[in-house]
Amino acid sequence: EVQLVESGGGWVQAGGSLRLSCAASGFTVDDFAIGWFRQIPGKAREGLSCISMRDGRAYYADSVKGRFTISSDNTTNTVYLLMNSLKPEDTAVYYCSASYSAYYYCHGLGFPENFWGRGTQVTVSS
Repeated sequence: EVQLVESGGGWVQAGGSLRLSCAASGFTVDDFAIGWFRQIPGKAREGLSCISMRDGRAYYADSVKGRFTISSDNTTNTVYLLMNSLKPEDTAVYYCSASYSAYYYCHGLGFPENFWGRGTQVTVSS
């Protein structure tokens, strides 16, 4: 059974940084992609970034490009999202997601959305 567990959320002042982690387990092959989304209450879930665990290909949405960095540790199947220069509008619940067949993801045409974690709250104060 695929499981995704997020951690690293919390409270930070504007301009600060946080690093989120997504621990992935239960995958039967190494060909999968991990994505990060966020959701503000009352708004649609927004795809932020994605990484292929097969070849390391990464993708960023324009809203976070240059501020957020995604990385992976393939030995532990953990994906990180380093968030710098945080703004109050980054306040949201952050989720990681995953799908098999990484070829189809992380190049601007879609995010992996077959499996989801429970989310971690990030609060940025002004």
